[in-house]
Amino acid sequence: MHLHRFHGGLDLPGHKAESTAGGLRRVAPPPRLYLSLLQHAGLPAEACVGVGEAVARGQCIARVEAGAGADLHAPLAGRVVAIQTRALPGPSGLAVPHIVLDTQADGPTQAMPPLGDPAPVNAIRARIRDAGIVGLGGAGFPTAGKLAVTRATLVINGAECEPWIACDDALLREHADEVVRGARLMARVAGAGRILLAIEDSMREALAACSEAVAAHGNEEVTLVAVPTRYPEGGERQLIQVLTGQEVPRGGLPRDIGVVVQNVATARAAWRAVALGEALFERVVTVTGPGVARPGNFFVPLGTPVGYLVEQAGGYTPLAQRLMLGGPMMGIALPHDDFAIGKTHNCVLVLGDAELRASDDEMPCIRCGDCATVCPSRLLPQQLLWQARAGRLDEARDQGLFDCIECGCCDLACPSHIPLTEQFRRAKGELLAREADAVLAEAARQRFEARRERLEREAAEREARLAARKSAASPAGVAAALERARARRVAGTDPDAGA
Repeated sequence: MHLHRFHGGLDLPGHKAESTAGGLRRVAPPPRLYLSLLQHAGLPAEACVGVGEAVARGQCIARVEAGAGADLHAPLAGRVVAIQTRALPGPSGLAVPHIVLDTQADGPTQAMPPLGDPAPVNAIRARIRDAGIVGLGGAGFPTAGKLAVTRATLVINGAECEPWIACDDALLREHADEVVRGARLMARVAGAGRILLAIEDSMREALAACSEAVAAHGNEEVTLVAVPTRYPEGGERQLIQVLTGQEVPRGGLPRDIGVVVQNVATARAAWRAVALGEALFERVVTVTGPGVARPGNFFVPLGTPVGYLVEQAGGYTPLAQRLMLGGPMMGIALPHDDFAIGKTHNCVLVLGDAELRASDDEMPCIRCGDCATVCPSRLLPQQLLWQARAGRLDEARDQGLFDCIECGCCDLACPSHIPLTEQFRRAKGELLAREADAVLAEAARQRFEARRERLEREAAEREARLAARKSAASPAGVAAALERARARRVAGTDPDAGA
């Protein structure tokens, strides 16, 4: 298969072997879970259990009734001890409700009935929605929604380009068959006639396992593609360009060119939901870095605190200096380890001094253009930086601010050590907050207008009723009423009235 190149990118030294050597492991059940009601793109789910209620493993504990979102299920049996507001990791500091669950060893399990084979497409899509499945590559878009429109090509993304993250690599080595089964299932739902399973050429063991799985299910349905290891090839738009030569238009989506992209872990979760009736309540997380004693890849129940997960990896080492949720390029620095793992969190990384870049050595931009050379979205980062710092955010939006995938390539390329990605992230947040305020203001205006119209209508109706009463009480009205009463009496006593 002929492959193409995407613009920019970087060749980064890999550090996946540190965590893949021991294979996939399962953490011991945490005594307490903190389950955010916002683990997906869209609106938060609403709790459908109460404090003090006992729940089974796999039971739905929060639902999204309308709009984009995904239901939430209990990763372990236990009892709900609180529903409390906690901050999500990230610069926004967004606070959302969390269900706090004290877990119970060997508690009951609740599963959905497996669907027959072959199940109707609508039933499969409904099951994927009911199982709370979202994109496990990081974006968290509800999977059922992405599969609702027919596309020609389904891309299963195993291009895990962050240098320390290896959760997809570890998953493919041991569960390639389930990934391939899930890919075939999702292709049927999306009406895709072509399935491309893309894996980086440096993931040799994963490629070998997938080759066996593809051969077992028929090579004509799934095409296994080894793509070059280059960051950020795992980005949806970049991978599509490498595989097809097509570019997703600015402001557009992959569906605009007939493509849908799903992560390998998402494919496995979809198959398990349909074939086994299993909801999405755990995921594979890489725990790694020189600040971790025993790096590895773990099956982790959602809601597990980061600190507990690090303990399962042997705890912190004396080298630990910075704790991150995600990889070194696109991850989020955490101020503490009390945050909980969610559906979109694929890595806990603990870096040492040797891996950190000094934060106080920023110098003025020299307009060298190196940031534009490496930008995979073909943006002009130095121009966006000037607009962001000048507060000209609408101009930054017009020049593609939201096309920035926050990959961090410009940060590494910048000789002046300017934190470009951080500036763009803040600018996006300010624009989104402004839009949210505008939406709330418009909703308030509409409520005010509706109330005013209702009050005016009610006042008009009261005036009409008062006018009617006044008309009935006038001399002419009284005379007319007397005449009508007299006519009824005559009609009732005259023997010929009914003739």
